[in-house]
Amino acid sequence: MKLVIKNMVCARCISAVKRILEKHQLQATRVQLGEVQLDDKPSPEQIDSLARDLAEGGFELLDDQNKKQIEKIKNLLISKVQSADIEEHFSLSSYLSENIFRDYSILSRMFSEVEGITVEQFFILQKIEKTKELLVYSELPLSQIAVDLGYSSTQYLSNQFKKLTGMTPTSFRNLASLHRKSLDNLN
Repeated sequence: MKLVIKNMVCARCISAVKRILEKHQLQATRVQLGEVQLDDKPSPEQIDSLARDLAEGGFELLDDQNKKQIEKIKNLLISKVQSADIEEHFSLSSYLSENIFRDYSILSRMFSEVEGITVEQFFILQKIEKTKELLVYSELPLSQIAVDLGYSSTQYLSNQFKKLTGMTPTSFRNLASLHRKSLDNLN
């Protein structure tokens, strides 16, 4: 049986969900972002109890088909951005259609209706968050970050970054470095 779980966005989330499943003595053959494949079908009581514990951990067990599709879209896009391996001419519509096996216009409309933003806006927001992470925690030049995240130019990334954050990527990196302590100064 497959469960769809909202808010699983990182490796720590996967670990947390695995612990919750163990607590409920549910054996999973696969646990990945947003999805759990169980060996056996749990009872309704187990599902209710699992849903409560997941909610306490900040997750949501989804049963609505549209919400499941949207969560799958989000997880696919988050994983793609986290890989930092996006081709310059990456086609969001082709990528989602090929991975979800539904027409992109249907997916896009459903996503917008439920989330209040377009799939494209969500993807851009994820790329900007990844840019922030790379600016703070890596020594990569902005030009390499732009290539890794599929931007056609450094200027395009810079313009989009400034539009969404109000700062240039360089200003953001400089500000972040002021707030980070060197390893020698940690107590």
